[in-house]
Amino acid sequence: MSVHTMETLSLFNSEPYRRDFGARVIAVVDQAVVLEHTLFYPTGGGQPGDTGYFSLVDGTRIAVTGTVRDPLLPSIIWHQVQECPPQLCTGALLNASLDWQRRYQHMKMHTCLHLLGALIDAPVTGCSISVDKGRLDFHLPEMTLDKDSITRDLNTLIERACPINVMTMQASEYSDLPKKTARPPVFQDELRVVEISGVDIQPCGGTHVHNTREIGRVYCEKIEKKSRTNRRVILRFEQA
Repeated sequence: MSVHTMETLSLFNSEPYRRDFGARVIAVVDQAVVLEHTLFYPTGGGQPGDTGYFSLVDGTRIAVTGTVRDPLLPSIIWHQVQECPPQLCTGALLNASLDWQRRYQHMKMHTCLHLLGALIDAPVTGCSISVDKGRLDFHLPEMTLDKDSITRDLNTLIERACPINVMTMQASEYSDLPKKTARPPVFQDELRVVEISGVDIQPCGGTHVHNTREIGRVYCEKIEKKSRTNRRVILRFEQA
């Protein structure tokens, strides 16, 4: 199969809570594998690519160390593997499992950053998500932010147990949405939109929880001045 005709069916958007799946290998290049479909989220929008492992028919277990989109053909998702034994080849069938706790932390923080973006009336210029923290950068020339206020207001929104709805729209409708961030990837002329009921609606390609209460308590750890017009707000999960 030519790389130009390959495409990975994304399962992570429609089934973000699913942890395991079976799939067929459609390409192997060096230590990277393309599957016919995948639950592994590829790095993008500040959210890291998923990790986990593959289990082959003979019982061989192979660590997946990262997941990325092809830089030239974004419909192709590459799974970076720790090793590539001969039996991991085109046409092979395998079972795959996510590092679920890591993914779930990313989902919670990604949704939390959408809440943060709704609280601060300024364009977002950067984003980063990890297992225990996340941050947004804002174009905000005047320093008007306060850590204690952000912590209080975020936890109030989280406790409201707002449902999260995901929908798709035609890319041509994008201009009708509020613009807080750069335009996310468009696939087949469709745009994915994440709505936190009563709070926020933004184009986004990442994975999210179903309800804000799942996030748990967070706090604003730091507000940094990154440039004359850029402020960085860093959040962390409270330890249980």
